[in-house]
Amino acid sequence: MSSPTPSAHDAPSGNPAPAAPVRRVRSALVVALAAGIVLGAGGVAAAWALSGDDGSARGGAADDAHHACDALRGFGEPEHTAERTEREIALNRLAAAVSLSAAAAAGDREFKPLAEALRRVQNQYARFGDFNEPEAQKHLKTARSLCADI
Repeated sequence: MSSPTPSAHDAPSGNPAPAAPVRRVRSALVVALAAGIVLGAGGVAAAWALSGDDGSARGGAADDAHHACDALRGFGEPEHTAERTEREIALNRLAAAVSLSAAAAAGDREFKPLAEALRRVQNQYARFGDFNEPEAQKHLKTARSLCADI
């Protein structure tokens, strides 16, 4: 016995969409993202070149450490119940201090203890979500003490 012919409503309607345009769109997005990164990096390099600051002329690592401590001085531990804006400002200042101290430590091992203390504060916050946690406070105290000497 032969199989029945499918009815018109069972038949696929139209041609399936080709997969190539989706791949082209994704490829275009990847290329645009890569171009943006390259152009952004070029812009930063051009700004450094125009400013005459190669990162080492005035002490690079020491400047980074100083700026990390400035960011830390602007950092206030928000209460766990603080408004979102207050927490966001605090977290961004801490992140800036962590990044700048890491740059300082990469340029001069003298600043490694500062970078480690700030990274530990950030890790403790990520783990517990509260800057009042005793380990976070301990590392904040260490970082502030190190900054007092910078």
